[in-house]
Amino acid sequence: MSTDQQWENKVKGLLKAELKRRNVTYQELVEKLAALGVTETPENIANKISRGKFTAVFLMQCLDAIGCQTIRMGE
Repeated sequence: MSTDQQWENKVKGLLKAELKRRNVTYQELVEKLAALGVTETPENIANKISRGKFTAVFLMQCLDAIGCQTIRMGE
């Protein structure tokens, strides 16, 4: 069974991979989230992602903001 830390690393890696796949910086993500009515700063986003502790709502907002309709769960 996986630990919470392993799950946090997995979700962090998933979001970072989707951002990288689309060449979206944290600053660009802030702008895209703002268009959805979500207020964040690049620093807040960096902290959330580095910790790997963020809500499913935040994950979905980010994925929607970058136009991600499908995600890759494995290799």
